[in-house]
Amino acid sequence: MDKSILEHHLNYNRRKFLSKLSLGIGSVALGSLLIPDLFKGQPDEAALMAGLPHFAPKAKRIIYLFQNGAPSQLDLFDYKPKLQEMFGQDLPESIRMGQRLTGMTADQKKFPLAGTVFNFKQHGSHRAWFSELLPHIASISDDLCIVKSMYTEAINHDPALTFFQTGAQVGNRPSMGSWLSYGLGSENKNLPAFCVLLSKGSGNGQGVYSKLWTNGFLDSIHQGVQFSSGDNPVLYLNNPETISKSDRRKMLDKVNELNQASYEAMGDPEINTKIQQYEMAFRMQTAVPEITDMSKEPESIIKLYGPECLVPGTYAANCLLARKLSENGVRFVQLYHQGWDGHNNLPGEIKGQCKDVDQASAALITDLKQRGLLDETLVIWGGEFGRTNYCQGALSKDNYGRDHHPRCFTIWMAGGGIKPGVYGETDDFGYNIVKDKVHVHDFHATVLNLMGLDHEQLTYKHLGRRYRLTDVAGNVIDGLIA
Repeated sequence: MDKSILEHHLNYNRRKFLSKLSLGIGSVALGSLLIPDLFKGQPDEAALMAGLPHFAPKAKRIIYLFQNGAPSQLDLFDYKPKLQEMFGQDLPESIRMGQRLTGMTADQKKFPLAGTVFNFKQHGSHRAWFSELLPHIASISDDLCIVKSMYTEAINHDPALTFFQTGAQVGNRPSMGSWLSYGLGSENKNLPAFCVLLSKGSGNGQGVYSKLWTNGFLDSIHQGVQFSSGDNPVLYLNNPETISKSDRRKMLDKVNELNQASYEAMGDPEINTKIQQYEMAFRMQTAVPEITDMSKEPESIIKLYGPECLVPGTYAANCLLARKLSENGVRFVQLYHQGWDGHNNLPGEIKGQCKDVDQASAALITDLKQRGLLDETLVIWGGEFGRTNYCQGALSKDNYGRDHHPRCFTIWMAGGGIKPGVYGETDDFGYNIVKDKVHVHDFHATVLNLMGLDHEQLTYKHLGRRYRLTDVAGNVIDGLIA
């Protein structure tokens, strides 16, 4: 964009903002609090777009509890008595309809139906079904929107996982957290807008990798910052023993002077991004140790999340850390929990996975609610696709495995403008959706809408084309919004 046009837009935005609030010192002060970059002298195209939603948001922040590997909806949420009745019988071709299969079951001659070995009960005012494996999550049923009609085209982990995180099955696209950082900026200048937490369960795991929280073609300031479970939660953040904070400040000032000179000579916007990253890292040196310190949490909170919340790197610890990051203004917290890839011995493995996540997931909702933060925080729980109603390999009454199933699966959401209840329905076999389909692009469009962003307007021009999280598809699902 031409510099004179940027100046015009910046001045126009100032005039419009002040006219709406009425002129005066009070308006200027309020404006600087609401939009910190509004009165900067240097116009910047990204700054003009960032920090302001397209319309009034229902949520301010997101905590995404991603269950990497695909939890079995049939053993957790989508109760199907028909599968119990037809245990061991072959899946009717009229139901499967020649669906594409993975290489793990493509050679099977039969597809024996496998009902769950776990007991189910209905909970809450919406009478939602929950497995006995999730008693804590079942206890907060009335806070949840349980979406049973998610679907995707991706049939293998890498493309399906990448699709959920970036809106595309190939890599090098900005992740959802990066899009939100780009569109809305950060609420706390001492912390990144987008943080990533990793944990690993006891089940068969699928890997996670940095392309899932990449900034893609957006400025690198929007990349997710990974927190580790070691003594240094953010690598390379601390000063060496011989370097004091004042020494670090002096060094950064000199580096920033050199970078500014380079920017003036070359005009590369990534140089300014590097300056911002150095400054952010300096501020994080104070903010991160305070937030990651669990010693000040009261005993009631430790009891709520369970004792594992004091063990760094566990799912429970990351749920508690996600709450602390969110309440301190981190726009998007992405938690990945590995171990849900139940191809073999699913009943045994899923018990351990549920033990990891059940109490802590429910505790996070309860904790946010009692702090008055749930209404402005959207919490999402789910994996990249579902699991088949038929068994992969040998079938017995107490042991089975399930292959990947992209045609229908379950996720749940809470808070942040979501309408509690059960949305969508699958057939009696739990194989096809019969009511209210929700595609991955629809999911993204709806999440952005809750954050006050029009998914068709949140775009970035790259290589001559305007890209967006929802690509060229997606519809906001009004039935999910309160």
